[in-house]
Amino acid sequence: MAIGKRIKKAREGIDREKLYSLDEAVKLLKARITAKFDETIEVAMNLGVDPRHADQMVRGVVLLPNGSGRTLRVAVFARGAKADEARAAGADIVGAEDLVEQVTNGTIDFDRVIATPDMMPLVGRLGKVLGPRGLMPNPKVGTVTMDVTTAVNGAKGGSVEFRVEKAGIVQAGIGKASFSAEKLVENILALADAVQKAKPPGAKGHFINRVAISSTMGPGIKIDTGTLFASGTANSAS
Repeated sequence: MAIGKRIKKAREGIDREKLYSLDEAVKLLKARITAKFDETIEVAMNLGVDPRHADQMVRGVVLLPNGSGRTLRVAVFARGAKADEARAAGADIVGAEDLVEQVTNGTIDFDRVIATPDMMPLVGRLGKVLGPRGLMPNPKVGTVTMDVTTAVNGAKGGSVEFRVEKAGIVQAGIGKASFSAEKLVENILALADAVQKAKPPGAKGHFINRVAISSTMGPGIKIDTGTLFASGTANSAS
């Protein structure tokens, strides 16, 4: 009952059918945060794609200008000099066959996985374990690379991966409740721009159809997609 009252109170003053400007939506959101912990701020984007078709898959990575507020543990599959480079860059776990064995045995103590290209035949054995968790390295998002330093720094510095789900929705954490409204706005704009640039060739008509922002414990607030782009072309076919 207490939870119901809290949600009801948080929804006061929010028109669930109205499309708010980005600035207004963020201010409404921050004004309703009451949890004792630092809630995560999430954005959900409903896209005009059917991810069951390969040419309509949307996936990418964005380096949030103000970081994500999360401290990620990064694992790197590499050998020799590249393993040393990963450690120097701040990777939390570095290994090869030993790391494969660790993961196979059920120990997954990391949030992001990076691999050098030569390690992918080895890492490929872990597809059934890492894939469902969204941890499988992929060259399209920069997690299969010889530039280990940049990849580790990006993961540690606030890069966020996004991938469209079966229902055509992209969801991503873009900050914390403790962030200023200005920093949250900047991060949301960066995400929107990255998703727009990741528009696949098979997407026709409107691309970013609906956008909403919410906190871990708060209600969703709908955003006018036109306020996410200076040109107002979020819904265009181009």
